[in-house]
Amino acid sequence: MPSPFPWWYPVGAQLHEDGVAFRVWSEGHKAVSVRLKDGEHALRADVNGFFSGFVAGAREGDIYSFLIDGKGPFPDPASRFQPEGPHGPSQIVNPNRFSWNDQDWLGLRLEHQVVYEMHIGTFTREGTWRAAIGELAQLAESGITALELMPVCDFAGTFGWGYDGVDYFAPTRNYGNADDFRAFVNEAHARGIGVLLDVVYNHAGPDGNYLPTFSGRYFSNERQTEWGAAINFDGENNGPVREFFACNAAYWIKEFHLDGLRLDATHSITDSSRTHILQEITETARLAAEPRNIIVVAENESQDTKLVRAKAAGGYGMDAIWNEDFHHSAMVAATGSREAYFGDYFGSSQELLSCMKHGFLYQGQWYSWQKKRRGGSTLGINPAAMVTFLQNHDQVANSARGLRIHELTSFGRYKALTAVCLLGPGTPMLFQGQEFASSAPFLFFADHEPKLAELVRKGRADFMKQWRSLATGGIRYDDPSARATFEKCKLDFSEREKHAEIYGLHGDLLKLRRTEALFSRQTTEFDGAVLSPQAFVVRFFSPDYRDDRLLVVNLGVQLFLNPAPVPLLAPPENAAWETLWSTEDVKYGGNGTAILDTEEMNWIIPAQAAVVLRPVKKERGPAAS
Repeated sequence: MPSPFPWWYPVGAQLHEDGVAFRVWSEGHKAVSVRLKDGEHALRADVNGFFSGFVAGAREGDIYSFLIDGKGPFPDPASRFQPEGPHGPSQIVNPNRFSWNDQDWLGLRLEHQVVYEMHIGTFTREGTWRAAIGELAQLAESGITALELMPVCDFAGTFGWGYDGVDYFAPTRNYGNADDFRAFVNEAHARGIGVLLDVVYNHAGPDGNYLPTFSGRYFSNERQTEWGAAINFDGENNGPVREFFACNAAYWIKEFHLDGLRLDATHSITDSSRTHILQEITETARLAAEPRNIIVVAENESQDTKLVRAKAAGGYGMDAIWNEDFHHSAMVAATGSREAYFGDYFGSSQELLSCMKHGFLYQGQWYSWQKKRRGGSTLGINPAAMVTFLQNHDQVANSARGLRIHELTSFGRYKALTAVCLLGPGTPMLFQGQEFASSAPFLFFADHEPKLAELVRKGRADFMKQWRSLATGGIRYDDPSARATFEKCKLDFSEREKHAEIYGLHGDLLKLRRTEALFSRQTTEFDGAVLSPQAFVVRFFSPDYRDDRLLVVNLGVQLFLNPAPVPLLAPPENAAWETLWSTEDVKYGGNGTAILDTEEMNWIIPAQAAVVLRPVKKERGPAAS
C-alpha cells in the first residue's frame, strides 16, 4: 500500500509534531528497519521496493541509520545531514527552523548577471559558511551578482573539491551545518546576490557511497563514466532513480532558497528515455522555485546546444552553458602554448572575435583532440547563454602548479583579455580571487584514505602527461591528499589592497558593463573586424548609430594601421573618437593612452591593450570670411 504520510520528497526522514516519518528505496530486499536511540523499528514494505514507517517520539537532532535484511547499520541515502561524515549515522533535521527574511527576493534571470565561482573551503581562511558571509558585502560592491558554489554535498574526508560527493541531500559538515548554509544564502540575497549550486548527477564518489547497498539499480551495469559507473536514468527500474535525482534538485532550490543549479559534466549523463533526465531535472527545479526565477547552467564538453534550446524546439530548456572554446582560445592567446586540448586553437583575433559573435567556435567541425566532430549551432540562441571565463576551478588546476592566468602571461595581455571577457555579450564568470589577481594557486586536493589517495596521486600525474612539456618528468606535483595542498589554495583578502590596480580594473569594467547600455544589453547588435592576427575591433551599435562604442583590442605589438580601410573604425558623422576607458590607464598600472585615431599617422593602436572609445562632437572651426 502507498505510504499514508505526506512526502514532498520521495525518500528521507520527514519531521512531524509527534514523531518522524521514514521512507527509503531498498529494491530487491526483504526487510528494512530504522535504528534510533530507543531501538529498532521495522518499516513496512510499500510498492516498487519502498519501505516506510512512522516512529512516534523521534525528534529533531536524533541520529538514525537503517538495517537491511539485518545487516548494517547504514546511513540514509537521503540524509539531510551527516554529523560524522558519510560513514556515520544520519541526523534528523528540521528544515523549517531557520527564519528567512528574503521574502521579497524574486530570484535571478540570466541577463545582466556576473557569476563568481566559489569553493567554500578555500574562499576564506576558516573555510566555513559563516566566514564567507563576511565577504559578501565586498563581492556585491565589486559588481558580482551571482555566486556559483562548487559542490557542497557531503564527501569523505575533511577537504576536497566536492565532486566526490556521496550524500546528495546533506550539505557537508566541513563547512558548518545546514542552517549556516541557509544563513549564507539569506545574507547573499540581502546584498542583492543570487546563489547557484554545482550539482553532480553523472557519478558518485568512490568513498562512502551507500546507494548500491540499498539498490543495485541506482547505477548502470552497462555504462561507465571516466569517474566510475554511470547513474541509471534509463535502465531497468529507473523510475525511483530519476525521481531521487530530480527531487534532489528541487530540494536544494526549495529548502535553501537557491537561485539555480550548475550541472556538472552533462556530457556524461546518458539517457535514452522519451524525456531526458536533464529536461526533467530542469523542469522540477523550476517548479520547486515558483514563484521565483532560477537559472540552470550546464557544463558540457560536447557543446551540445540542445541543452539551452526551448522544449518546443526539441531542447531541454536550460538557460546557459559554459563556453570552453572562449577559455581555450584566450589561453593560447595569453601564453602561446597549444599543448593537449589547446591544440585545436590558435588564439587569434579572429577566434576571439568569433567567440563574441557566435559563442562556440566549434559548431560541428572536426575536433582533432577528441577525434570527432564537436559542438552544435548557436544560431538563434541568446548570447547571454554563453558563460565566458578566463579561469575556473578545473582550468586553473590543469596546470603544473595551479597558477592563475596573470602568472602565465604578460600584464598587458592579462588586462586586455579581461576586458574582452567582461565586456562581451556572454555571461561573464570569474573564479574566486581572480578579481584581485590572487597569488593563491588552485590545485587538485582530496582527503582520501591511504590506498585511494595513492590511486588519486597516480591518476593526477597520469592526467597531466597529456601536456608534452610535463610528460618528460621533473615536475613535483603537490600531493592531492596533503592538507598543505588544500591550505595553500586559500585566498588572502589583503591582496585586494596589495593588487589594487587589478582589483580596480575589474570593478571599473563591471561598472562599465552595468552602466553602459550598449554593453549591458547582451544582444548581437554589434559587428567586428580583424585588424591584424592579434588585433581586432568590435563596434556596439546604438539605435541611431550616432552614439556607438568601439572596443579596440591588441594582444600583439603596437599596430600602425595606415591605411585603415575598415568601415567599423569610422566615427559617426561630425564626431571624433575619444577614450572612454583603457587598460593602459595609469591607475591600472599602465602608461596612459594616446589618441588612437590621428590625423597624422592614421590609427595607432597600443601594444597589449584594450581601449573603449566613444564619439564626441567635433568642435567647429572658425567661419570662413
